[in-house]
Amino acid sequence: MSPRSAHTNEEMREQSREKILAAALTEFAEKGYHEASISDITARAGVSRGLISYYFPGKQALVDELLDRYLDGVVEITEVTGSPDERLAAILDGVLLAAVRTIPVQRMALSLVVGPATHGLFAQVEARKEERIVQLEDRLRELFAARGAADPALEEVFFRSVLEGVIFKTAVYAGQYPMERVRSRLYELYGLPAPQNPLILPDPPPVGRMRAAPAG
Repeated sequence: MSPRSAHTNEEMREQSREKILAAALTEFAEKGYHEASISDITARAGVSRGLISYYFPGKQALVDELLDRYLDGVVEITEVTGSPDERLAAILDGVLLAAVRTIPVQRMALSLVVGPATHGLFAQVEARKEERIVQLEDRLRELFAARGAADPALEEVFFRSVLEGVIFKTAVYAGQYPMERVRSRLYELYGLPAPQNPLILPDPPPVGRMRAAPAG
């Protein structure tokens, strides 16, 4: 049997690293930072504890990497082209689609951002990503300036606050959240033409009273 090539070994190492991160994401999303243990992550990933320690010295290193990726994803959504209205619609759709498709990521990020024990880690990652976050802020402010906003900085803060509220509700209520209807309302709020095609299917029935489901 011929030895594996360096390229094959590198691919296997990357696959193992991704398995560990995926397992950590699920454990943090389901149990929270404190309750999720390295043993839990090891069992879910199907790897040895030594392999996790090789890539990540502890839970904080895992959180750091997951938050780093989360912030990169947020910034990338704003990297769109077109007219101001087209760009705004694309950003709205990108955020809403990500909120629905990556609910475990959103739950993990929300818990880590607001948790007293992990907020400092988020602050460190945010500081390390300062240049990219400023690009995101400036990109949105320039967009609102192009649309005639009197205070583009305030519009940027308001826009992100509204979308973060949508993300939070989606993370809590998942399939109960009437995303398509909220999407149409956001388009209306920002004076955009009504969306012609649904973003996500299926959409729940007319808006009712959302209630969180028990864990498990």
